[in-house]
Amino acid sequence: MKRVGVFVCWCGRNIAETVDIEALCRQLGRDAPVAWVEDYKYMCSEPGQQLMKKAIAEQHLDAVVVAACSPNMHEVTFRLAAEAAGLNPYRLEIANIREQCSWVHRDRDQATAKALDIVRSMVEKVARDEELQPLRVPVTKRALVIGAGISGMQAALEIADAGHEVLLVERQTYIGGHMAQLSETFPTLDCASCILTPRTAEVARHPRIKLMVASEVIEVGGYVGNFVVRIRQNPTYVDWSTCTGCMECVEKCPRQVPSRFERGLGTRKAISVAFPQAVPYRPSIDAEACLYFTKGRCGICQKTCPVGAVDYEQKPVIHEEKVGAIVVATGYELFPKARIGEYGYGKYPDVIDGLEFERLNSASGPTSGRIQRPSDGKVPKEVVFIQCVGSRDQEKGVPYCSKICCMYTAKHAMLYKHKVPDGQAYVFYMDVRAGGKGYEEFIQRAVEEDGVLYLRGRVSRIFPEGSKLMVWGVDTISGEKVEIAADLVVLAMAMVPSPTARDLARVLKVSIDEHGFFSEAHPKLRPVESLSRGIYLTGCAQAPKDIPEAVAQAGSAASKVLALFSSDELLHPPTVVRVDPEICSGCGLCVKSCPYEARQIDPVSKVARVREVLCQGCGACAAACPNGATQHINFTKEQLMSMIDTFTGPPDGAGRER
Repeated sequence: MKRVGVFVCWCGRNIAETVDIEALCRQLGRDAPVAWVEDYKYMCSEPGQQLMKKAIAEQHLDAVVVAACSPNMHEVTFRLAAEAAGLNPYRLEIANIREQCSWVHRDRDQATAKALDIVRSMVEKVARDEELQPLRVPVTKRALVIGAGISGMQAALEIADAGHEVLLVERQTYIGGHMAQLSETFPTLDCASCILTPRTAEVARHPRIKLMVASEVIEVGGYVGNFVVRIRQNPTYVDWSTCTGCMECVEKCPRQVPSRFERGLGTRKAISVAFPQAVPYRPSIDAEACLYFTKGRCGICQKTCPVGAVDYEQKPVIHEEKVGAIVVATGYELFPKARIGEYGYGKYPDVIDGLEFERLNSASGPTSGRIQRPSDGKVPKEVVFIQCVGSRDQEKGVPYCSKICCMYTAKHAMLYKHKVPDGQAYVFYMDVRAGGKGYEEFIQRAVEEDGVLYLRGRVSRIFPEGSKLMVWGVDTISGEKVEIAADLVVLAMAMVPSPTARDLARVLKVSIDEHGFFSEAHPKLRPVESLSRGIYLTGCAQAPKDIPEAVAQAGSAASKVLALFSSDELLHPPTVVRVDPEICSGCGLCVKSCPYEARQIDPVSKVARVREVLCQGCGACAAACPNGATQHINFTKEQLMSMIDTFTGPPDGAGRER
């Protein structure tokens, strides 16, 4: 019979306040498989681990159960301690009596009884666990970064500077993301282009960064250390390897269309470069706007190109690349404008969003930095800024705070006052959230030095009256109704995930939260890791954040990649599934049920095979198998039934001889 040791953690008061630790240990000590029981206030601490190591050696324990918190927290910690004491780490199990017991109960007797059942079930399991050795897989020391905004570029640079090749994929024809559209940045009011342009230039010339713009990841296979990625490079209809960037084609193009980069406030040619500082600085053709593609005529750009770089026959190209790690930096978009009908967005041209105001204020923007009304080009003398448009709004489906709106609204109001000193800026706000270094002081500057008037309340209605926009709201501090005849209204729209995030999550086989942002493995301990090993998150792909936080998170994601690349081999958990070929019928149900493509039918033997390094041990195949040919290692049906027996046996908790 196996000698099982049980170590019960108080977790301070987290467990001990609800579960009677003394009674729990006393009852466990009467069970036949349990050779040793010990409790400690913080079992995960160094003294707690030493207690466990000592008991394993002195009591000759064959297996260990730690009754504590979720295995996501400290399973690795305890398994390393057990291994240091000479015990196979896969003969240690965690009985979760915190999240699954003490935290969800108030009655002490009931919680203690439930904790006893949970621990006993894990004792039954661990007594039947096999000794396992981790699987070893080689590492491809090359990284993929998806998204070339400021966060993606930072991650790519840090990985490349450490000596590893990086594949940087961006769906736009330029790099820099939304930061390229900004005029200044808070709280220092530094020129955004002055900060960003050196970064984009560094990325473009880095010998270890392979830049792929106008590209999308369409398929990902393989596993950590050995991903196989398929990337579709969309046509730009200009051969950039031949193009010299002379821009003669742009000058001659007769077709003017609204510019997406300028948020519709300016125009561009059907063949153009997005903005003057764009990297790569090469033109591309918008097939939806080009007369050659829409009407079958024109072709002026091809005729005028001195090097023959314009190619109307260019097709999408599929590239297959091997990488060892993936960093997701897909950024954000603003809340859809069509869903803010109550503020007249789309109906009244002088109601704009924050990024549109950035383009009005930018020296390289459609007005060369002049603040003016989109409707008539006049300088606005009364500007209303409205915060939390879409954010913190259950009805709009965005209950979260977008985090940066308070700060960039203050920046916008301040920049407006700098350019229109005789104008008046009003800010309608719910409350001000300025949680960063120098942020609160920045807000105070806007109020005290620039005379921005903050009104605590919501706007109820915006409607035109003559050349003005009437803004009706309320100041909840004074209790007075507010009516402002505004020349311009600027909406601080909610930040939402990139529109490609959901599709990319399916391709990567990683989870997203209820709002569509990529989900981290643990919000505190693993904030830049996804639940799929080898795939990391950074920037606004994971949640709304400002530039400093996005850059810091990029460094953290890069450090995770570099840690992964620090050895030539990776250890893969051996707790996967196995197939009994004697009873497998080759029906293929397990292949269809596997979300990780870790199953296949052997073409010769016609039975299911497991690709162990792809298997994540989720158990879907074992559940789908109609005849029990698939068994999860260290979670067999025998173990499962023995665990169930602990719950359906004698309810009084008396000593049991098994």
